[in-house]
Amino acid sequence: MNTPTAADYAQGEPDPSAPTPLSAQALDHVDMVRRVENVRTFKEPTKTRVFVVANQKGGVGKTTTSVNLAAAMASRGLQILLVDLDPQGNASTAAGIPHASGTPGIYEVLLDGASIESVVQFSPDVPNLAVVPATIDLAGAEIELVMAVNRERKLRSAIDSYLETEAGAEIDYVFVDCPPSLGLLTVNAMVAAREVLIPIQCEYYALEGLSQLLRNIELVQEHLNEDLDVSTILLTMHDARTNLSSSVASEVRAHFGERVLNTAIPRSVRISEAPGYQQSIITYDPNSTGALSYFEAAREITEAGE
Repeated sequence: MNTPTAADYAQGEPDPSAPTPLSAQALDHVDMVRRVENVRTFKEPTKTRVFVVANQKGGVGKTTTSVNLAAAMASRGLQILLVDLDPQGNASTAAGIPHASGTPGIYEVLLDGASIESVVQFSPDVPNLAVVPATIDLAGAEIELVMAVNRERKLRSAIDSYLETEAGAEIDYVFVDCPPSLGLLTVNAMVAAREVLIPIQCEYYALEGLSQLLRNIELVQEHLNEDLDVSTILLTMHDARTNLSSSVASEVRAHFGERVLNTAIPRSVRISEAPGYQQSIITYDPNSTGALSYFEAAREITEAGE
């Protein structure tokens, strides 16, 4: 039997020296580990950047993104404030913060006028990560806020006041995790923020309802916060093996251009497991593909500037 030549491989014969899909994936993982390990600190912004992580569609990775970007940045030397604005309190759970009913948190800030300084807690697993927890008490806040004076600006006032304190002045990034709705809590977050980060799931219904979210952002820009900018789009639950994920990613990139981060967050069992241990993927499995992807996404955001 004749040994295959280079010409044979060019005509379709399998090349035994070519990497298999599995080995190529392993090499990509090793390269990502090296890139992440080579960057021990992230660039500090010239002034505090305040992000709202929003999408009224549930299950797209808002909380996962908020917590893991915050943890990735904090683990690279930045001072981070994470505000949990979802009554489910999942961001508080993932950060390892107690948030049983009655725990002082964002409810007291919005409804009772408490200062963020008086309710903030610090993550036991991630140095430099401060958290304002949410409890189930927040579930009724939308109704209670309806009659409040200056109801849309409660959170902005609280965050601005905190950033003027000695502790708050050190904060580099604020991330506000929103509930899956476009109610008063989300409006408060959009008024408080300067930038919007939209996680978009690489699934069939990903873009459904996105136009309504963008319209609401425009209304907030017109009437309540002209400085608000949709600066960042993050693709989540991406599966490079499927045509569907590739198609959705291409469509999002074509529509939003450079606002879409180069890094896409893969669909990962490890990312889903981490909250069950009251951790982010950054502390639960720092060398997993999910953790490395969030590190890369965080690095992109810090290097993009304002």
